[in-house]
Amino acid sequence: MIWYTALVLAVAAERLAELAVALRNTRWSRARGGIETGRGHYPAMVALHTALLVGALAEVRLAGRPFLPLFGWTMVAVVVAAQALRWWCIRTLGRQWNTRVIVVPGLPLVTGGPYRWLRHPNYVAVAAEGLALPLVHGAWVTALAFTALNSVLMAVRIRCEDGALALATAPGVRT
Repeated sequence: MIWYTALVLAVAAERLAELAVALRNTRWSRARGGIETGRGHYPAMVALHTALLVGALAEVRLAGRPFLPLFGWTMVAVVVAAQALRWWCIRTLGRQWNTRVIVVPGLPLVTGGPYRWLRHPNYVAVAAEGLALPLVHGAWVTALAFTALNSVLMAVRIRCEDGALALATAPGVRT
């Protein structure tokens, strides 16, 4: 359980690093006329992602979930791959990456890196991590609950993001 707690805390530290990048990028975007949309769902997203971390640890401890080596190590590999994909997204988007939906009008749509193949690769990383992190140590209730709730949230988030990007990249829209 100690090593699993360390893994979950490492993911939490990674999330804090994301927030630091997002804050810096928020300032950059706003200084260039960035427009934020989707503020209403942001607190729910933060709460859900926090609940994932707390729920995984709590379920393993309270329900006595076992570590099954073959399955557990496979899920660790998925968690690591999800982190790699997430940071590839962050690197590819550069200053345009954010945990919030902030679009600077007139900037071109990014189509490099993982965006060459997927419209929303960061959300693939979130979904993979949200399923795999709890399953590393058998927390299947947390994995299922997060996946179900995240599916609803991502439907809202992707509609919001696509709408903001369509408006910001429309011909004639410039800052």
